[in-house]
Amino acid sequence: MLKLLSWLFVAGKLGKLWLTGGSMIISVIAYSWLFGWPYAVGFVLLMFFHEMGHYVAARQRGLNVGAPTFIPFVGAWVQLKDLPHDVETEAYIGFAGPITGTLAAIACYWYARTNDSSLVMAIAYSGFMLNLFNLIPISPLDGGRITAIISPKVWLAGVPLLIGMFLYRPSPMLILIAIMAYPQLKMAFSKDAGVSGQPQGYYDVPTNTRINYGVLYLGLVAFLAIMSYELHEQLGAR
Repeated sequence: MLKLLSWLFVAGKLGKLWLTGGSMIISVIAYSWLFGWPYAVGFVLLMFFHEMGHYVAARQRGLNVGAPTFIPFVGAWVQLKDLPHDVETEAYIGFAGPITGTLAAIACYWYARTNDSSLVMAIAYSGFMLNLFNLIPISPLDGGRITAIISPKVWLAGVPLLIGMFLYRPSPMLILIAIMAYPQLKMAFSKDAGVSGQPQGYYDVPTNTRINYGVLYLGLVAFLAIMSYELHEQLGAR
C-alpha cells in the first residue's frame, strides 16, 4: 500500500513536470514557425519566469497552485486551486509575475548590451512588452489583480486601453480577454453584487498598503514603458 501511494505521489509530480515541459515544447515549436528557434526558446523562457513568479508567490502565501501551463499564441498561466483570502494576497501574487518577468528581461538586456546581440535584445524587448501588457488594469490580467487593492473600479481605465490595442492590432486573444473581463467588470460596477462579488472584508486593507501597491504598480508600468520604447528605438536603428 505504501509503495502504491509513493508511486502515485511520484507520478503526480512527474505529471506536473510533463504538463509544463510538454506545453513549453509545443509553444516553442509553434513560435519557431514564425520567429525561428532561438527567439522562440527565449520568449517561452521569459513567459516561464513570469509564471514561476506567480507560482512561488502563491506557495509563499500557503495556496495550492497548479504548475505553469502554456498555450501557443495565447500565453501561459498557473491555476490557483485555492483562492486568495484577501485582496492583498491577490495583489501580491499578481505582482510577483511581472516583477520576476521584468528581472528576466533585464538580464537579457544586460547580456545583449554586453555581447552586442540583436537577437537577445529582441527577446528582452518582447519580455518588457509582455509584462507591460500584463499590467493593463483589467481583470483577469495581472494589472487587474494588482489594482484591485486600490479599487476594482480602476478596471474601468483598462477598458479603453484594451479597445485601443484591438483597433491598433486586432487579435483573438484580446477578444478572449474582453470576454473574461466582462463578468468581473459587471460585478465590480453592480450595486447589488457588492464589491466585485467578493466575500465580506475581502478589500479591507490599510490605506498605506493601498498606497504602497499603487506606487509600485505605477513605477513598474513607467519602467516597462520606458524600456519598451528604448529597445524599440534601438532595434529599429539596427
